[in-house]
Amino acid sequence: MQTLTENILNVTLLEPRLKHPTIFKYFDELAEGESLTIHNDHDPKPLYYQLLGERGNIFTWEYLEEGPIWWKVRITKRLSGEAEETLGQLVAKDMRKAQIFKKYGLDFCCGGKKTVKEACSEKGLDVTKIERELQLADKQEAIRNPLPYNDWSPAFLCDFIVNTHHSYVRNNLPDIVAYADKVRKVHGGRHPELLEIWQLVSEVNTEMMAHMVKEEKVLFPYIHELVSASGNASVHAKELGSVKQPIQLMEMEHEVVGEHLAKIRELTRNFTLPEDACASYSLLYRMLDAFEDDLHLHVHLENNILFPKAIDLEKRLN
Repeated sequence: MQTLTENILNVTLLEPRLKHPTIFKYFDELAEGESLTIHNDHDPKPLYYQLLGERGNIFTWEYLEEGPIWWKVRITKRLSGEAEETLGQLVAKDMRKAQIFKKYGLDFCCGGKKTVKEACSEKGLDVTKIERELQLADKQEAIRNPLPYNDWSPAFLCDFIVNTHHSYVRNNLPDIVAYADKVRKVHGGRHPELLEIWQLVSEVNTEMMAHMVKEEKVLFPYIHELVSASGNASVHAKELGSVKQPIQLMEMEHEVVGEHLAKIRELTRNFTLPEDACASYSLLYRMLDAFEDDLHLHVHLENNILFPKAIDLEKRLN
């Protein structure tokens, strides 16, 4: 009985000891861009990890059917030089994927330069499960009228970030600091973690207020000049050397604030209120959760969209 027809391999017709060697043989014979679809009577997830370990990150894995009788998977060999997209790049193309990463605690803003496989490996997550959810998101109806962040010029992105996200921080962070102080004074005796939360919130406040000034007074004007340079180097280039230098500093500061907020989420057990929480306690947690959401988008727009655009623009001008 034939087991392979039109690059479809029925694994159930093979002896157990021959299954993986046969799949590897056919995969190795694939030309770049070609696919092999395997049919099995159980989830072939162990094959994914063996293939990744022995051949490296040179394939994509897509579930076409997931039981209860048949599991069908399309394995495609990547083209040479085709790099796997990072978390940040995936979200830049489709904001729906941000919710999947958030669900599993994967950082797509400060940690946006990692691939899905790298990020899952660090956290001990099942990469096949998360990649499957990302593939399902691709097949769902697109968000109606999404903001076209990728299409905006670097100068427009700067203005949008200042008027939307910097404004949000300035309007909300002082209130968050005040409520964190109030709640730790009232409830800190029974919930000592509130002291550390207040300290972290205060540090975030100090970091963000100074950080935004540097962006608005130095980096963003520099980017505006790059956009209007029309083939000439920015006048700031002599002072700063390259747009890369302030960008690297901003990314480092993003990471510090991101780590503080991650620690706050850990201390609050994902903003789970204790039984004795008062209205101020509840409001503090809601504000912190909303602030983290806004900051993730804020940092994503800078790290994964604005900064690469600015670096590329400067490279083309010089």
